[in-house]
Amino acid sequence: MTVIEPAPRPVPASVPSLAARTGAVGGSPVRDILAVTARPEVINFAGGLPAPELFDRDAVAAAFRDVLAETPASALQYSTTEGEPSLRTGLAERMSARGLGTDADDLLVTTGSQQGLSLLAGALLDPGDTVLVEDPCYLAALQVFGLAGARVVAVPGDAEGVDPRALEELVVRERPKLFYAVPTFQNPTGRTLPAGRRAAVAEVAARCGVWIVEDDPYGELRYEGERVPWIAAYPGAEDRTALLGSFSKVMAPGLRLGWLRAPAALRRACAVAKQAADLHTPTLNQLAAARCLGTLDAHVARVRDVYRERRDAMLAGLAQALPEGSAWNRPEGGMFLWARLPQSYDTTELLPQVVRHDVAYVPGAPFYAGEPDRATLRLCFVTQTPEEIGEGLRRLREGLR
Repeated sequence: MTVIEPAPRPVPASVPSLAARTGAVGGSPVRDILAVTARPEVINFAGGLPAPELFDRDAVAAAFRDVLAETPASALQYSTTEGEPSLRTGLAERMSARGLGTDADDLLVTTGSQQGLSLLAGALLDPGDTVLVEDPCYLAALQVFGLAGARVVAVPGDAEGVDPRALEELVVRERPKLFYAVPTFQNPTGRTLPAGRRAAVAEVAARCGVWIVEDDPYGELRYEGERVPWIAAYPGAEDRTALLGSFSKVMAPGLRLGWLRAPAALRRACAVAKQAADLHTPTLNQLAAARCLGTLDAHVARVRDVYRERRDAMLAGLAQALPEGSAWNRPEGGMFLWARLPQSYDTTELLPQVVRHDVAYVPGAPFYAGEPDRATLRLCFVTQTPEEIGEGLRRLREGLR
């Protein structure tokens, strides 16, 4: 009997390598810290997480029930890339009431404002283009620009935000495509750019020819002081500003709903990019959110009252929690507080030691596009109760010793 030996299995060839940009851009340190500190006993000041007990669960649940009961065919069907008309109309009315005249057709609904930022990067940036950012800057924006292959340059500033004169010098010298900013209750610092500087930024954009990407996820969370108009509302910025908004901080991040307001040509380019990404944002979520707009202001007012108390609790305990010689700001709103320890401290190196005391923060270094200030850290004050904040600061004091 003849025995037929099986043919040797061929050695598989290696698959092609990943795109170079994926290796050049690291993961989010915030997400990494949240994974490490997911234990329930950890008091986590690291994440930018809204307080889940404050979600308007009844209103959201009722909205979903009503949409599915009344318009199930359209709610479960494909939709237009631009977004549901009822949601865009409601958003346009809210923006117009706040001083920025907006029509529904001026808006593109996005799957979270983070997608809006990615769409803008895809529509505006070619590899090697220069982007100007605040110093420090929203971490996920640095990731987006890095994946787009952009060269990122930080604009100097101070406790009030970016310096318009430094911005103009860099625009003239670097010829960037865009300047990205979170002017109101900035992430990570919590600072707010004053009206005079906003007007000056708009003038720089008009005079020197640069796009402004204005990100505003926190603007409705104001606890004191007067509202400052969007940069997009100032003369000179009208035809060169893309304004991003989000329901994540005022309704629920799990809905993944944001929007983009931009001049027509840029908005159309972003719509094409969105078609390639996900066709459209979930129809059901959009229709439910549109129904929640009528009660959103009252809900946000309740959330603001709670968050104001939590901010004050953190401010009241910082002097005892942080080493002598530390400094911190008093944000007028938002979710974050920025602190700087004495120069001998490195908050990245200290973090593992602090986590052993069941508390966490985000080191400041990853938020810098240029040379980092390693003595800085970001604290989120909205997720825990005042009592938990007090205990967390006590643990932080012990961890920093």
